[in-house]
Amino acid sequence: MNLKQPLQAEGRADALVRERLSTQEAMPETDKQRVRRLAAHCQKYRGSVPRLAALQLLTTIVPLIAIVGAMFATVNHAYWATLLLALPAAGLLVRAFIIQHDCGHGSFFASRALNDFVGRAMSLLTLAPYGLWRREHAQHHATSGNLDRRGAGDIKTMTVAEYRKLSTLAKLQYKIYRHPAFLFGIGVPAYFVIIQRLPWLHSLAARDAWKSVLALNLGLVALYAPLCYAFGIANVLWVGLPVLHIAAAAGGWLFFIQHQFEETTWEQTEGWDFQVAALLGSSYYDLPKVLNWFTGNIGLHHIHHLNSMIPNYRLMGCLEASPELKSINRLTLGESLRCTRLKLWDEEQRRLIGFDELPATT
Repeated sequence: MNLKQPLQAEGRADALVRERLSTQEAMPETDKQRVRRLAAHCQKYRGSVPRLAALQLLTTIVPLIAIVGAMFATVNHAYWATLLLALPAAGLLVRAFIIQHDCGHGSFFASRALNDFVGRAMSLLTLAPYGLWRREHAQHHATSGNLDRRGAGDIKTMTVAEYRKLSTLAKLQYKIYRHPAFLFGIGVPAYFVIIQRLPWLHSLAARDAWKSVLALNLGLVALYAPLCYAFGIANVLWVGLPVLHIAAAAGGWLFFIQHQFEETTWEQTEGWDFQVAALLGSSYYDLPKVLNWFTGNIGLHHIHHLNSMIPNYRLMGCLEASPELKSINRLTLGESLRCTRLKLWDEEQRRLIGFDELPATT
């Protein structure tokens, strides 16, 4: 009996296994594999932490009430001080919106009833109807980066081919819409103050939006009518409008920069993948710590889109535990300002471009 033959066969089998393993290790990781691996990491950070949620709520509402009180105390004799105080008040209002945002995702508290209660309470400050905004924002998450399903909670973005087909007047309208002065100075503030008061002009049918809009409008009357009686309508406007305008412009900018950067990702439906679009189509806005505090870490948007059940107060922990996430779509404050020139999605170059980069027609 030849004892060497089975040993040689076993040796060849081991060598074949080692060869296959080394080949697999050498194969580059695909986008889908990378995203799935990072999604598994992010999954560890979902779920609320009641102590942190309560602390964030407390450190947002108490200072906001104190600052607004100081604004009313100065509005008649030192309006310059009122305007200075509007800056931190607006920052806290953005933070309140992030709380409402997390409640809408069901991540801020473990209890759905508590999320809904706090989310609706925050809407009295942010002016965004909780139920309507929650449904529209869910559509945004479900369709982000999908060229065929644009329009739900998005900043309007056209492709180069679509833009070329527009009339001269329509091109002018799009240029005005995408101009930063209009978008953040007029468009977003008007959206919160005016459009959110109406059941129309939303991605949902008016019959579906009406209940949420009407409930908030009645709540706003109940809250602000006594303030108008106590301080006067003019003083309420002089205090409230600067805060709302700054907060809306800042919030609009955050939403813009979260998806409007050069190397973002857009795909037709057949090539679209939810998790790939979530991670690679959203930015990591690397802000100073104080701005991260005011904005509820929403700049870590690539993590948020990859797992919307991670509350904002756990996003930083998720990022710190994965150095790889720090290198994906990172934008500094200075770099982000250059993104305002981006207007169109170029399907051939697969990036956002400015009007000055439009390819010449043949």
